[in-house]
Amino acid sequence: MNDSLDDHEDPIEEAAADWLALRAEGFSSAQKREFARWCRADTRHSAAVKRLEATCALLEKMPLVRAELQPVIAFPVAARPGRLVGVSRRNLRPLRVALSIAATVAVAFLTAIQFLPPTDSAAQVFTTSTGGYERVALADGSVIELNAETKVRVALTPTHRRVELVAGEAHFTVAHDRARPFIVSAGGVAVRAVGTAFNVRLAPTAVEVLVTEGKVSVAEVERVVPNALSAPVSTTYVAANERTLVNLPSLTNTAQSAPAVERITPATVRDALSWQERKLAFSETPLSEVIAQFNRRNRLQLILGDAALAERPVGGTFAADNVEGFVRLLESGTTITVERQGETHVILRTKR
Repeated sequence: MNDSLDDHEDPIEEAAADWLALRAEGFSSAQKREFARWCRADTRHSAAVKRLEATCALLEKMPLVRAELQPVIAFPVAARPGRLVGVSRRNLRPLRVALSIAATVAVAFLTAIQFLPPTDSAAQVFTTSTGGYERVALADGSVIELNAETKVRVALTPTHRRVELVAGEAHFTVAHDRARPFIVSAGGVAVRAVGTAFNVRLAPTAVEVLVTEGKVSVAEVERVVPNALSAPVSTTYVAANERTLVNLPSLTNTAQSAPAVERITPATVRDALSWQERKLAFSETPLSEVIAQFNRRNRLQLILGDAALAERPVGGTFAADNVEGFVRLLESGTTITVERQGETHVILRTKR
């Protein structure tokens, strides 16, 4: 054996692996009694055996990982949980290494599965159209409010509550249930809450998370087993009256630094969620953002024909579906001219 490697092993885990290998070969009556005494001697002994047995049982359900370990551990189709076959005492060292790797993968599996978005077969799907709004009361008592052009998939089971924000923006008021965290996935970003309220917006290049009550964790996820699962690789915590913007993981091949968390005022929160009241409220908001909010809700699309107008501040409250009224207001001023292109586009330019 390589002593430098063995020095870092847990002697209890090592002994448990030895016992499992001996059991796989077939216990004698004396060995069976000695194994039982060893398990009773210390609760850590029996716990180590159970961990290794659980790992092997889990690997039975993970064919990709099992195939990688097959040269060391043979996993028969009908083996009972925890039974190791094809292992002898002379290869206990590779067995311990394999079990250590397997245990790490098993933990990743258990952590990752909660972040998987619901499949179509297991989910309810809710959508809104341009200018639409929908309030959905879920069976667990949670409420989802969908902004315009939004689609979500929802799966509630006795063990989990998972939502995928496929497109658009939604606000979640989550019923408290510590046994079933409420997880929203959007573009490779997972937002996890127990009982709180938060808003998620899926933009073309990033995911915005704004918390209105309580606290959530925001995790970027990446692949950990080819063609199998995703697991969180970085986590940021966001509390009430805070927001963060996470670049979509799919747009970069390099590790990202933790996203910044911004403290915002109650007025900013109200402005961001004004769509829930079917009104848009702006306070010194750049014209480019005002246009983006109107465009998400209306067939008539506004286009900035002059980049210099993008940062022009806008204030006031407008009906979300009254884009024509907003255009008339701009047109009545002295600095912006309006050019119509057909029935669906209006170009805004600086008056010359």
